[in-house]
Amino acid sequence: MSTAGRLAAYAAVLILLFTGAWATGVAVGPVTDAASAQPAGPTTPGSDPNHASEHDHGGAGATAPGVPDRGPTGQDPVATVESLGLSATQAGYTFAVQNTTFGLGRPGELAFTITGPDGRPVTSYADAHHGPMQVAVVRRDAAGFQHLQPALGADGVWRAPLTLPGGGIWRAYADFAPTDGPPLVLGTDLFVQGDFTPFRFADSRTFDVDGYQVRLDGNLVPGTQSQIYATVSRNGAPVLDLQPYLGAFGHLAVLRQGDLAYLRVQPITSSTPGPADRAGPGTAFTVDVPSAGSYRLFVEFVHGGVTRTAEFSVSTPEGSR
Repeated sequence: MSTAGRLAAYAAVLILLFTGAWATGVAVGPVTDAASAQPAGPTTPGSDPNHASEHDHGGAGATAPGVPDRGPTGQDPVATVESLGLSATQAGYTFAVQNTTFGLGRPGELAFTITGPDGRPVTSYADAHHGPMQVAVVRRDAAGFQHLQPALGADGVWRAPLTLPGGGIWRAYADFAPTDGPPLVLGTDLFVQGDFTPFRFADSRTFDVDGYQVRLDGNLVPGTQSQIYATVSRNGAPVLDLQPYLGAFGHLAVLRQGDLAYLRVQPITSSTPGPADRAGPGTAFTVDVPSAGSYRLFVEFVHGGVTRTAEFSVSTPEGSR
């Protein structure tokens, strides 16, 4: 399909998706940005972003989020799940970091292996739409999110540059699928010596980053594959030429506050965009939400060759169980 044809198809899909999103918004009532009434402060340790507040972040629900069960057709895909990112070992595979201690604000390297059931480093991975290996790092208070794309060496060691700008305990996640194994998300802790004051987040649906405004629509409804929509604008005008990023026109990571469980997210796309394709003003995702609680959402988008991240705090609707 030509680039023009793809753009027309994407536009039609986005119109339908965002029409549904606004209809949902009307049904549940207006969305408010609670953080806008709170004092501004950094949410990324050592930086100066937008959404800190005096409201405490919520705790975890009773059920851990995870991947849909691959059971019989017709089985609820969210009712039966396994935890994601809460353990360094699962199904015989282990996320082993070579050095878990980092200097405060000092450039370092995250070097790790994924060892298989035979105890040897895994060197063959399925190349999913988002690549063979994705790594996310966030501090235990859900601040300071970073998305890394490490490179695999001939020795079976993955490596990526990493600077941790705040003291405390950080959580690292490895999202991958061995060629002959199941898709997994494994997690382990990293440590930075230094003062630690946890940030607190109010629910927020808008975020400003580098002159861009990002709006989040949709609800995280427990027990369903919820739909989330992210819209990007600049100076009041929609951005219509977002660039492809990890198989879509945006990427979403969702973490549950409290235990920092990692939720399974998939972009909603009609097809994988090519390098020259452009679309906008946003994209849509499905999120497996197994429990009520408060969540941190991180939306990444690429425009003008630069990757930017917008962060949000969202609680499940009142009355959810």
